[in-house]
Amino acid sequence: MSMFEGLKFRKISSPIHSLDPRVKFFYVIAMFAAAVMYMEIIPLIALFLIQIPLIIAAKVTRQWIKSMRGATYLAAIIFFTNLLFSYFYPTGESFSYIVEHAAAMTLRFVVLVESFSVFFLTTSPDHLGLALENSHVPYEFCFAFTTAVRFVPVLAEEAQTIMDAQKARGLELEKGNFLKRVRNYIPILIPLIVNAIRRSLELAEAMESRAWGATKNRTNLYELKLHRGDYVLTALTVLLIVLAVYVRLYIPIPAVSEILG
Repeated sequence: MSMFEGLKFRKISSPIHSLDPRVKFFYVIAMFAAAVMYMEIIPLIALFLIQIPLIIAAKVTRQWIKSMRGATYLAAIIFFTNLLFSYFYPTGESFSYIVEHAAAMTLRFVVLVESFSVFFLTTSPDHLGLALENSHVPYEFCFAFTTAVRFVPVLAEEAQTIMDAQKARGLELEKGNFLKRVRNYIPILIPLIVNAIRRSLELAEAMESRAWGATKNRTNLYELKLHRGDYVLTALTVLLIVLAVYVRLYIPIPAVSEILG
């Protein structure tokens, strides 16, 4: 649950929070494209490190660490899956190269989680919905998306509360084989689903009471405008993607095992 907690928006006064959400989303897409370009660990380490100044400037280091800690389980699955795939389908490479390749695939996932964590921690759902509206996305889709963004951390907290309550009643989630552990989570899922349905019904009633969708000429409290910081981040993002493409095409990237060997 700490991974979802690390993706919850934090209202903090910082230069990253004040940036336009469209510019930050462009930055996330650029980081995604740059990470997908490479299968070598050295450029992926560089992509991981260049985002740390943004995290420090946004003052969300603690929440970012939570999201990284929550992604550890999935990262371990990716690492060992790549190792097993290389074992059952050998390519003739050395063991050190296989381990480095698995680590690179894992680090690629970590870079993606890191960039999305920075985006969601520093972007208000209201501003995100407004950015989607300004991009000519239908308001119904904007509302559905921003509502999902709001409720995912809430449901994660609720699931943790239910787990703590069931453990206090004697439910053991960590003991037994795999099938027994899956069955142990049924007392967690049922109240969580019931509460989610109840919450959705309350939201629907609130929307009806406010005549949601009665008029198409909507007004907004906020108005998005690009400032100097937005242009700076856009220029740096374009420079990053150009540099990533240039290195991919014209500069050979050695493996760490080759450098050490």
